Amino acid sequence: MKEYILKRLAMLIFVLLGVSIITFALVRAAPGDPAIYLAGQHATPEKLEEIREKYHLNDPIYEQYLIWLKMALHGDLGKSIQTNEYVTREILHRLPTTLELSLFAIIIATIIGIIAGIISAVRQYSMTDYGVMVGALFGVSMPVFWLGLMLIFIFSVKLGWLPVGGRLSTGIELHRITGLYVLDSILTLNWTAFVDSIRHLILPSVALATIPMATIARMTRSSMLEVLRQDFIRTERAKGLSERAVVYKHAIKNALIPIVTVIGMNTGILIGGAVLTETIFSLPGLGKYIANAILAYDYPVIQGFTLFFATVMVLANLATDILYVYIDPRIRYR
Repeated sequence: MKEYILKRLAMLIFVLLGVSIITFALVRAAPGDPAIYLAGQHATPEKLEEIREKYHLNDPIYEQYLIWLKMALHGDLGKSIQTNEYVTREILHRLPTTLELSLFAIIIATIIGIIAGIISAVRQYSMTDYGVMVGALFGVSMPVFWLGLMLIFIFSVKLGWLPVGGRLSTGIELHRITGLYVLDSILTLNWTAFVDSIRHLILPSVALATIPMATIARMTRSSMLEVLRQDFIRTERAKGLSERAVVYKHAIKNALIPIVTVIGMNTGILIGGAVLTETIFSLPGLGKYIANAILAYDYPVIQGFTLFFATVMVLANLATDILYVYIDPRIRYR
């Protein structure tokens, strides 16, 4: 197992190198000039040339890449063209917001998705099964930005039950320790902030969890149906075990491998891709940060975020592979 983990971590270097090269080339192939964004539409040619020289925009693309790679190897992803702040520092500062949102979303998606998939599989071809699958179809097809706006309109504007956006209400103070507001409020015993931070997380978490929830439900149903048709399940039933024991003690455990795969993939995607959700709900996380960077042609931020996202995806896949061993003892990595 240790050799396998070290091998996968060594492969991470080549994956990140490939991702950085492709991202570097694509970003610079996109139309637009960051110098114009910085200096303004009415800037003089001299001013534009000064900015291009400062950020090495006039150098050949391979020289620009080598300069950036040398800095990245020392942990420096450059400075943002918009804010002149270090990209690494900005990512670390905004990461807790995205991480908290993504964790809540994947918890909601996993719990509801697995329960819905199991019920649908056990009651195959019933009205419950059809209802769950139709709901899953809508969940997969529903755009996140539209769902987010509808949730705000219904539960915030019309009913007034939940806040429109942000992380804490005005006037509520919280001592920042980890940057995860729910965890910080528990550590500081600030229960007012705890309740308020939970209320602020409900709508964006539900909006972000909808697509993975539907995917997990469909995969759970498919995997459970395959297991329930196996001979050993018929044997367990023939022994006189109750249907509940057959489903929850034997079928679920053997159906977990594909379900865990989907959950692992969605976890990485949620952490790196909460762009629309954070923008709609005004959350100062990585999603909103990269969205603003793309609009502003902020090369260093785009490159740094892509590198971070690739790292998250590789580590999420590695964690999923390791989890297989604990789910199914027959799996061994050599």
